[in-house]
Amino acid sequence: MVLPELSWQFVYARLGWALVMAALVAWAWPQGWRMPRRALAGIGLGCLFLMALPGAASPAWHLGLAFQYPSGLLLGLCCVKLHARWTGAGRGAPAVMPVRMAALLAIVGALLYLDAVGLLSRGMYYAGFGPGVAPLLAMLLALACAVAMVRGRGLPQACAALAAVLLFSLLRLPSGNLWDALLDPLLWAWSLVVLAGAALRVLRRRGAHAPGTQPEPGQQEAAALRTTSAEPFSPIKE
Repeated sequence: MVLPELSWQFVYARLGWALVMAALVAWAWPQGWRMPRRALAGIGLGCLFLMALPGAASPAWHLGLAFQYPSGLLLGLCCVKLHARWTGAGRGAPAVMPVRMAALLAIVGALLYLDAVGLLSRGMYYAGFGPGVAPLLAMLLALACAVAMVRGRGLPQACAALAAVLLFSLLRLPSGNLWDALLDPLLWAWSLVVLAGAALRVLRRRGAHAPGTQPEPGQQEAAALRTTSAEPFSPIKE
Protein backbone atom coordinates (compact mmCIF):
# COMPACT_ATOMS: atom_id res chain seq x y z
CA MET A 1 0.00 0.00 0.00
CA VAL A 2 1.53 3.28 -1.17
CA LEU A 3 -0.04 6.46 0.19
CA PRO A 4 0.34 9.91 -1.40
CA GLU A 5 2.42 12.65 0.15
CA LEU A 6 0.56 14.69 2.76
CA SER A 7 1.53 17.96 1.06
CA TRP A 8 0.13 16.69 -2.25
CA GLN A 9 -3.11 15.75 -0.50
CA PHE A 10 -3.38 19.25 0.98
CA VAL A 11 -2.88 20.94 -2.40
CA TYR A 12 -5.23 18.49 -4.11
CA ALA A 13 -7.99 19.12 -1.59
CA ARG A 14 -7.82 22.89 -1.99
CA LEU A 15 -7.72 22.82 -5.78
CA GLY A 16 -10.29 20.04 -6.01
CA TRP A 17 -12.93 21.66 -3.84
CA ALA A 18 -12.39 24.98 -5.63
CA LEU A 19 -13.09 23.23 -8.93
CA VAL A 20 -16.20 21.54 -7.53
CA MET A 21 -17.56 24.83 -6.17
CA ALA A 22 -16.95 26.61 -9.48
CA ALA A 23 -18.76 23.81 -11.34
CA LEU A 24 -21.71 24.07 -8.94
CA VAL A 25 -21.97 27.81 -9.61
CA ALA A 26 -21.82 27.15 -13.37
CA TRP A 27 -24.53 24.50 -13.01
CA ALA A 28 -26.77 26.84 -11.01
CA TRP A 29 -26.42 29.53 -13.68
CA PRO A 30 -29.59 29.46 -15.84
CA GLN A 31 -29.07 27.64 -19.12
CA GLY A 32 -30.76 30.37 -21.11
CA TRP A 33 -28.42 33.06 -19.81
CA ARG A 34 -25.07 33.60 -21.43
CA MET A 35 -22.15 33.38 -19.02
CA PRO A 36 -19.26 35.62 -20.13
CA ARG A 37 -15.84 34.08 -19.99
CA ARG A 38 -14.63 36.82 -17.68
CA ALA A 39 -17.40 35.99 -15.24
CA LEU A 40 -16.53 32.30 -15.34
CA ALA A 41 -12.85 33.08 -14.78
CA GLY A 42 -13.76 35.37 -11.89
CA ILE A 43 -15.88 32.64 -10.33
CA GLY A 44 -12.99 30.19 -10.58
CA LEU A 45 -10.51 32.60 -9.01
CA GLY A 46 -12.97 33.49 -6.26
CA CYS A 47 -13.54 29.83 -5.39
CA LEU A 48 -9.80 29.22 -5.37
CA PHE A 49 -9.28 32.17 -3.03
CA LEU A 50 -11.93 30.90 -0.62
CA MET A 51 -10.49 27.40 -0.55
CA ALA A 52 -6.97 28.74 0.00
CA LEU A 53 -7.92 30.46 3.25
CA PRO A 54 -6.07 29.05 6.27
CA GLY A 55 -7.54 26.54 8.69
CA ALA A 56 -11.24 26.53 9.48
CA ALA A 57 -11.74 29.76 7.53
CA SER A 58 -11.55 27.71 4.33
CA PRO A 59 -14.69 25.86 3.13
CA ALA A 60 -12.35 23.04 2.08
CA TRP A 61 -11.64 22.33 5.73
CA HIS A 62 -15.33 21.73 6.49
CA LEU A 63 -15.90 19.82 3.26
CA GLY A 64 -12.93 17.62 4.10
CA LEU A 65 -14.47 16.73 7.45
CA ALA A 66 -17.68 15.64 5.73
CA PHE A 67 -16.45 14.14 2.45
CA GLN A 68 -12.63 13.90 2.78
CA TYR A 69 -11.50 14.43 -0.85
CA PRO A 70 -13.33 14.76 -4.15
CA SER A 71 -12.62 11.89 -6.50
CA GLY A 72 -10.59 12.39 -9.63
CA LEU A 73 -13.58 11.40 -11.75
CA LEU A 74 -15.73 14.05 -10.09
CA LEU A 75 -13.09 16.67 -10.85
CA GLY A 76 -12.90 15.48 -14.45
CA LEU A 77 -16.66 15.81 -14.90
CA CYS A 78 -16.55 19.25 -13.28
CA CYS A 79 -13.94 20.25 -15.85
CA VAL A 80 -16.28 18.99 -18.58
CA LYS A 81 -19.08 21.17 -17.18
CA LEU A 82 -16.85 24.23 -16.94
CA HIS A 83 -15.57 23.67 -20.48
CA ALA A 84 -19.15 23.50 -21.75
CA ARG A 85 -19.89 26.82 -20.07
CA TRP A 86 -16.66 28.31 -21.40
CA THR A 87 -17.54 27.36 -24.98
CA GLY A 88 -21.13 28.58 -24.55
CA ALA A 89 -22.83 25.21 -24.94
CA GLY A 90 -26.55 25.53 -24.18
CA ARG A 91 -29.44 23.15 -23.77
CA GLY A 92 -28.50 21.13 -26.83
CA ALA A 93 -25.18 20.06 -25.32
CA PRO A 94 -24.80 16.39 -24.29
CA ALA A 95 -25.29 15.54 -20.63
CA VAL A 96 -22.16 15.66 -18.51
CA MET A 97 -23.15 12.36 -16.87
CA PRO A 98 -25.05 10.01 -19.23
CA VAL A 99 -27.61 7.60 -17.83
CA ARG A 100 -25.44 4.52 -18.45
CA MET A 101 -22.54 6.07 -16.60
CA ALA A 102 -24.85 7.07 -13.74
CA ALA A 103 -26.21 3.51 -13.52
CA LEU A 104 -22.69 2.05 -13.36
CA LEU A 105 -21.59 4.48 -10.66
CA ALA A 106 -24.78 3.88 -8.66
CA ILE A 107 -24.29 0.10 -8.73
CA VAL A 108 -20.60 0.27 -7.79
CA GLY A 109 -21.32 2.77 -5.02
CA ALA A 110 -24.10 0.57 -3.62
CA LEU A 111 -21.82 -2.49 -3.61
CA LEU A 112 -19.06 -0.57 -1.85
CA TYR A 113 -21.52 0.71 0.73
CA LEU A 114 -22.94 -2.75 1.41
CA ASP A 115 -19.39 -4.06 1.73
CA ALA A 116 -18.41 -1.24 4.10
CA VAL A 117 -21.35 -1.84 6.48
CA GLY A 118 -20.63 -5.58 6.57
CA LEU A 119 -23.53 -6.94 4.55
CA LEU A 120 -21.19 -8.35 1.88
CA SER A 121 -17.85 -8.49 3.75
CA ARG A 122 -15.76 -9.05 0.61
CA GLY A 123 -13.12 -6.45 1.32
CA MET A 124 -13.89 -4.61 -1.92
CA TYR A 125 -12.83 -1.19 -0.67
CA TYR A 126 -9.58 -2.44 0.87
CA ALA A 127 -8.75 -4.18 -2.41
CA GLY A 128 -8.31 -0.69 -3.84
CA PHE A 129 -5.12 -0.43 -1.77
CA GLY A 130 -3.82 -3.81 -2.87
CA PRO A 131 -0.79 -4.36 -5.11
CA GLY A 132 -2.58 -6.74 -7.47
CA VAL A 133 -6.24 -5.96 -8.02
CA ALA A 134 -5.99 -2.14 -8.05
CA PRO A 135 -3.22 -1.85 -10.70
CA LEU A 136 -4.90 -4.46 -12.90
CA LEU A 137 -8.26 -2.72 -12.68
CA ALA A 138 -6.62 0.65 -13.35
CA MET A 139 -4.98 -0.75 -16.48
CA LEU A 140 -8.26 -2.20 -17.73
CA LEU A 141 -10.06 1.09 -17.12
CA ALA A 142 -7.33 3.04 -18.91
CA LEU A 143 -7.56 0.64 -21.87
CA ALA A 144 -11.34 0.96 -22.01
CA CYS A 145 -11.07 4.77 -21.91
CA ALA A 146 -8.51 4.72 -24.73
CA VAL A 147 -10.76 2.54 -26.88
CA ALA A 148 -13.73 4.83 -26.24
CA MET A 149 -11.65 7.88 -27.15
CA VAL A 150 -10.47 6.28 -30.40
CA ARG A 151 -14.04 5.36 -31.35
CA GLY A 152 -15.32 8.81 -30.34
CA ARG A 153 -17.92 7.46 -27.89
CA GLY A 154 -18.38 9.51 -24.76
CA LEU A 155 -15.18 11.41 -25.37
CA PRO A 156 -15.51 13.90 -22.46
CA GLN A 157 -16.43 11.18 -19.97
CA ALA A 158 -13.65 8.90 -21.21
CA CYS A 159 -11.12 11.71 -20.81
CA ALA A 160 -12.37 12.40 -17.28
CA ALA A 161 -12.10 8.72 -16.29
CA LEU A 162 -8.65 8.40 -17.85
CA ALA A 163 -7.46 11.49 -15.97
CA ALA A 164 -8.72 9.96 -12.70
CA VAL A 165 -6.87 6.72 -13.40
CA LEU A 166 -3.65 8.57 -14.26
CA LEU A 167 -3.98 10.71 -11.15
CA PHE A 168 -4.15 7.55 -9.06
CA SER A 169 -1.42 5.72 -10.96
CA LEU A 170 1.14 8.54 -10.96
CA LEU A 171 0.49 10.43 -7.73
CA ARG A 172 -1.70 7.97 -5.77
CA LEU A 173 -4.21 10.77 -5.26
CA PRO A 174 -6.48 11.41 -3.56
CA SER A 175 -6.01 8.76 -0.84
CA GLY A 176 -4.00 5.92 -2.35
CA ASN A 177 -7.16 3.89 -2.96
CA LEU A 178 -8.40 3.30 -6.50
CA TRP A 179 -12.06 3.53 -5.48
CA ASP A 180 -11.51 6.98 -3.98
CA ALA A 181 -10.11 8.10 -7.33
CA LEU A 182 -13.22 6.90 -9.17
CA LEU A 183 -16.05 7.49 -6.71
CA ASP A 184 -17.02 9.66 -3.75
CA PRO A 185 -20.29 10.41 -1.91
CA LEU A 186 -21.04 13.52 -3.96
CA LEU A 187 -20.49 11.74 -7.26
CA TRP A 188 -22.63 8.81 -6.11
CA ALA A 189 -25.43 11.18 -5.08
CA TRP A 190 -25.15 12.87 -8.48
CA SER A 191 -25.58 9.51 -10.23
CA LEU A 192 -28.69 8.77 -8.16
CA VAL A 193 -30.20 12.13 -9.09
CA VAL A 194 -29.54 11.45 -12.79
CA LEU A 195 -31.19 8.04 -12.55
CA ALA A 196 -34.18 9.47 -10.70
CA GLY A 197 -34.62 12.15 -13.38
CA ALA A 198 -34.42 9.53 -16.14
CA ALA A 199 -37.01 7.38 -14.38
CA LEU A 200 -39.38 10.34 -14.05
CA ARG A 201 -39.04 11.12 -17.76
CA VAL A 202 -39.87 7.53 -18.65
CA LEU A 203 -42.94 7.56 -16.41
CA ARG A 204 -44.13 10.82 -17.94
CA ARG A 205 -43.78 9.41 -21.46
CA ARG A 206 -45.71 6.31 -20.52
CA GLY A 207 -48.40 8.42 -18.88
CA ALA A 208 -48.67 10.62 -21.98
CA HIS A 209 -49.04 7.57 -24.27
CA ALA A 210 -51.38 5.63 -21.98
CA PRO A 211 -54.66 4.50 -23.65
CA GLY A 212 -56.84 6.32 -21.15
CA THR A 213 -55.18 9.69 -21.62
CA GLN A 214 -56.12 10.15 -25.29
CA PRO A 215 -59.61 9.69 -26.78
CA GLU A 216 -60.11 6.87 -29.23
CA PRO A 217 -60.89 7.69 -32.91
CA GLY A 218 -64.59 6.84 -32.46
CA GLN A 219 -64.84 9.12 -29.45
CA GLN A 220 -63.19 11.93 -31.40
CA GLU A 221 -65.76 11.62 -34.22
CA ALA A 222 -68.65 11.57 -31.73
CA ALA A 223 -67.31 14.67 -30.03
CA ALA A 224 -67.02 16.41 -33.39
CA LEU A 225 -70.67 15.55 -34.24
CA ARG A 226 -71.88 16.85 -30.89
CA THR A 227 -69.98 20.09 -31.44
CA THR A 228 -71.51 20.51 -34.90
CA SER A 229 -75.06 19.83 -33.71
CA ALA A 230 -74.65 22.21 -30.81
CA GLU A 231 -73.92 25.15 -33.10
CA PRO A 232 -76.85 27.63 -33.40
CA PHE A 233 -78.97 27.29 -36.55
CA SER A 234 -78.99 30.35 -38.78
CA PRO A 235 -81.91 30.79 -41.17
CA ILE A 236 -79.88 33.10 -43.36
CA LYS A 237 -78.59 31.22 -46.36
CA GLU A 238 -75.28 32.17 -47.84
